[in-house]
Amino acid sequence: MIRTKRKINKQRGSRSNGGGCTKKRRGAGNKGGKGKAGMGKQHWTWTVIHDPDHFGKHGFKRPQKMIKKISAVNLNYLEEQADKLIAQGKASKDGDAIVIDVTELGYDKVLAKGKITKAYKISAPQFSASAIEKIEELGGEAIIL
Repeated sequence: MIRTKRKINKQRGSRSNGGGCTKKRRGAGNKGGKGKAGMGKQHWTWTVIHDPDHFGKHGFKRPQKMIKKISAVNLNYLEEQADKLIAQGKASKDGDAIVIDVTELGYDKVLAKGKITKAYKISAPQFSASAIEKIEELGGEAIIL
């Protein structure tokens, strides 16, 4: 049955508000601690049910020195910057093809985002498969260092 009046209204005038002896509900000392205090002791049952992974270490963190960060460059960037790179001497022309060494620009990998309209001879340590396809479609060359 649904309670029509709030329980607190029903308990008005009684000394203990339905909590038994008043000493049992008196003060913050009956809370059992603040926050997550006692999770391994008096609140252990709650911990097991609601937060079983609270204690201990979990998972594995790879050492940062073992992770090699790859800096990648897209083909559309090389297409846009080709004229600038030739002017700066970081790229050169070989007949119709533009020769670019990506490692000189500080990149490790060439990715295939964007469209290219000219033939390129790009040398890099790594290429994505689709980047090699796009370069060779236009008569260019992907040279893996």
